[in-house]
Formats: sequence, structure tokens, C-alpha cells
Amino acid sequence: MSLTITPLSPALGAQISGVDISREISAADRDAIEQALLQHQVLFFRDQPITPEQQARFAARFGDLHIHPIYPNVPDTPQVLVLDTAVTDVRDNAVWHTDVTFLPTPALGAVLSAKQLPAFGGDTLWASGIAAFEALSVPLREMLDGLTATHDFTKSFPLERFGTTAEDLARWEATRRNNPPLSHPVVRTHPVSGRKALFVNEGFTTRINELSELESEALLKLLFAHATRPEFSIRWRWQENDVAFWDNRVTQHFAVDDYRPNRRVMHRATILGDAPF
Repeated sequence: MSLTITPLSPALGAQISGVDISREISAADRDAIEQALLQHQVLFFRDQPITPEQQARFAARFGDLHIHPIYPNVPDTPQVLVLDTAVTDVRDNAVWHTDVTFLPTPALGAVLSAKQLPAFGGDTLWASGIAAFEALSVPLREMLDGLTATHDFTKSFPLERFGTTAEDLARWEATRRNNPPLSHPVVRTHPVSGRKALFVNEGFTTRINELSELESEALLKLLFAHATRPEFSIRWRWQENDVAFWDNRVTQHFAVDDYRPNRRVMHRATILGDAPF
């Protein structure tokens, strides 16, 4: 089989074919996928029926895997979390967010597999922080570069939704203790490509530290809206056994919650990254 890369939009996104990720991929295919990820920021693979073990193995070719502190996981493969609307409140995914930016070393990326889908609805959108940053005026880019922002776990995982039972409350309290609010650059430099990207997201970013509360609120509102403009984003309509692989360092995403009361089940393996700079 020959790996083929088909770009899907100018800002980001490409479809990959000619590779079976349920099997041990070759070093050449692994490197080609990594290069495609750097260039296109989110990759899509059609018709890839993979087990959780195969998903974790594929994701681990690109880095160490994270075990999420809140979401349930596959019992025999804890590196794969389960997003199942019949089990867990996943409304925090229906906001533009970058995964686990409440960590000192947020995720490098994630591999998401579609297991059960509604007949229609349940699309996911991704947006490019690189495209968004490069579209800003030079004075605004210069002002933002060097600022820092606070990221807080509790913004997307509030106590009233994730501490409803004694067990959930204990897990939530432990996660809050282990993940106090922390700061990351407003503009992140990609550690491999060197390109700069906006690194604030509505899911976890609470304020810009160097500004007054009023200034921070106004500027974050502008940046949240700007970063997710249609020309910087792509929308994927899922088919069962689709797999998406995105560069979490320079993108954010939004899972559209428009299919209730139908069920949607996704498996995600999250790849740990490094400290943003």
C-alpha cells in the first residue's frame, strides 16, 4: 500500500489513505504521518476499525500517553478514554478547546476513533492557531507575543457537573489539587516547526495575566472569536471507524452537541507533549 495525503482546506486538514493503522506501521509511514501532521495539523483516516490496544499502540509511536483524571477509560487499556454520551456528561467538549491545557505539559496530540455515531449530527470542528495568529495585524501580534494566560481545569470541569457522587467528588477534588491553575504563553512557538500560534482557548483559559480584568476579558473575547473564524477551521462529518489525529499544540476543536437523545461513543488516546514556550 502507498500512503496518500489529500489536503482538505488551506488552513488545516488532510485525509490519509493507503495505511492500515490497526497494524504495526513502518518507520517510513510513521515519519510521513508525522510530517503530514506538522504541515496539515489535523489528519483523517477513513475505515480504520481499531481496537483500544491498537489505538494506544499507534498513538504511542508519537509519544508517551496520558491517562485522563476525570473521564472513564477502557479497563484493560487505561490510556484510551471513553467519550460516551450514555455514560458521561460531555458538554465540555461542545466548546472550542485545546485538550488538557491545565497541565504543565499539555498534549502533543490526540488520536480519536469513532465507535458509535448518531444517524446524523455529532460533527467535530478543528481550527488552526497558526492561521489565526498569522492573520492578526502586526501590532497585535507583537503585543500578544510575550503575554501569558491562566488555564484552569475547573472552567471545563465544574464541580456541579463532575462531582455529583461521592466517588466523582473525590476524583474531582484530587484532580483540582493535582492541577492548580497555571500559566502558558498567549502565543506558543511550535517546538518542531518553529511557527507561532495562538494558545488560548475558551475551554480552559480564564485571563491574560499582565492585563487588568476588564482588558483581559475584552481581549480574550476577541481572540476566542477570531481564532475560530470559518477560514481558519475545518468541519469533519464522522463515519463509523473514522480516526482523527491532531496536533494539539497549534489547534483547538469543538464537538457539536446536536444529536441528543441519540448516542455517540468515541475513544481517545492522548499523547503527552512538552512545556509551551
